[in-house]
Amino acid sequence: MSVTWLRGNALTLLENGADFFPALQAAIDAAEAEIFLETYIFANDETGHCIAAALRRAAARDVTVRLMVDGFGGREFVATLMDDLVEAGVNVLIYRREVAQLSLRRHRLRRLHRKLAVIDGRIAFVGGINIISDFGTANHNAPRQDYSVRIEGPLLGPIHGTVTRVWELVTWASFRRRPRLPASPPVHPEPCGDVEAGFLIRDNIRHRRDIEDAYLVAIAAARREVIVANAYFLPGRRFRQALLSAAKRGVRVTLLTQGWTDHPLQQRATRALYGQFLAGGVRIFEYHRSHLHAKVAVVDERWATVGSSNIDPFSLLLAREANVFVRDAGFAEDLHLRLRRVMAKGASEISADASQRGSRLQRLLNWAAYGLVRLMIGIAGYGNRH
Repeated sequence: MSVTWLRGNALTLLENGADFFPALQAAIDAAEAEIFLETYIFANDETGHCIAAALRRAAARDVTVRLMVDGFGGREFVATLMDDLVEAGVNVLIYRREVAQLSLRRHRLRRLHRKLAVIDGRIAFVGGINIISDFGTANHNAPRQDYSVRIEGPLLGPIHGTVTRVWELVTWASFRRRPRLPASPPVHPEPCGDVEAGFLIRDNIRHRRDIEDAYLVAIAAARREVIVANAYFLPGRRFRQALLSAAKRGVRVTLLTQGWTDHPLQQRATRALYGQFLAGGVRIFEYHRSHLHAKVAVVDERWATVGSSNIDPFSLLLAREANVFVRDAGFAEDLHLRLRRVMAKGASEISADASQRGSRLQRLLNWAAYGLVRLMIGIAGYGNRH
């Protein structure tokens, strides 16, 4: 499915928790009828407590609050925060609750990785920021680097529709009964800005490759510059070829990846691809100042995307994801400037010489990691699809 572009939206780019959490909390505190919130992680920390308190206050005002947390990313939430929220009147669902941590079931990697919020059908948030403190990264004083978008306007229609559908689906899967949700307040899709934007999801039924295809269309149309900032970057063949083809026709292609990571296996797998990209004229920067958690891109300073989807097999082939896509010079230029600032202040460029100077053992380990990650996708049942 291609992007359905809707005009008349008002979008605000939010950088890191310093922008996102106050905006989210203000929207929750102003809610009058209904709140949907989806997140992969809901941490038992200062940030988690603040958002949980806002949800409890909303429930006390008789606002219908529906919170969905992933069963793997939200294991701490289930053990520490969930019962108090339920007791306060918050409706909580756990997506694929973890029962046995060492389970090797093939569906275990299919997670709810979306970070979405919809308040009263008037305001939505789409991005990559979990409900967790920005400063949870060990040995780093800088905040976790990530982005979200506050949205008003016609784009609320499809966003509200997807959170409602997933809530109904998980209710049925959890309780084996059809949910009868009370009528939602009317969504307010009236134009309230001048930004053209679209919204895409990834699931395992009708929307398997929608997000990836939207990236590929934009990269194929690029004429000047492509910047992709991605926390877990392990693209398949089509995506790699799209970037290399863009660089070959003279487009400046820049990748911003993690220098510090909480998943060393994936980082090694990513580094196995550096040689191919560098040889093809793609510039690579690794961010070291803190944990890069962003999943964003800018093309020609007129197209941009912000969301939850990494460019790796877990996001593109397994998880539920959601991205907003934007065709607006002002928004794209804003994101472009922010990414350039991040690279200038906290990233180092990887040279082709440096990539080749690594020991033969290091290069072997990188390729072994790449093979292991692909094998894990095969075990999950999708290894032959990409």
